[in-house]
Amino acid sequence: MPMAVGVIETQGFPAVLATADAMVKAAAVTLVYYGLAESARFVVAVRGDTGEVERAVDAGIAAGNEQSNGGQVITYYIVSNPPENVESVLPIHFTRKSEPFRVF
Repeated sequence: MPMAVGVIETQGFPAVLATADAMVKAAAVTLVYYGLAESARFVVAVRGDTGEVERAVDAGIAAGNEQSNGGQVITYYIVSNPPENVESVLPIHFTRKSEPFRVF
């Protein structure tokens, strides 16, 4: 069964930290990617069942926008069933670092 991917982009590090924390605490998802997008914008991606990813993204958006030190959510998206060629090109696959935390 394919796993959905949910990605949130934030302005500032405190917002992405709060976003990632809220996402993994709110739903049964695995954090698969975190990185700097550009000019103090950060991206965090999670994988899991579609319903769990939707719940995680909602919680991440709320947490990222609640930051009082200027952080905010810039954009987000959910892909319910990414094809294998997308997984092979984009950094949304499970790695050796994320595999031990994979939620089944």
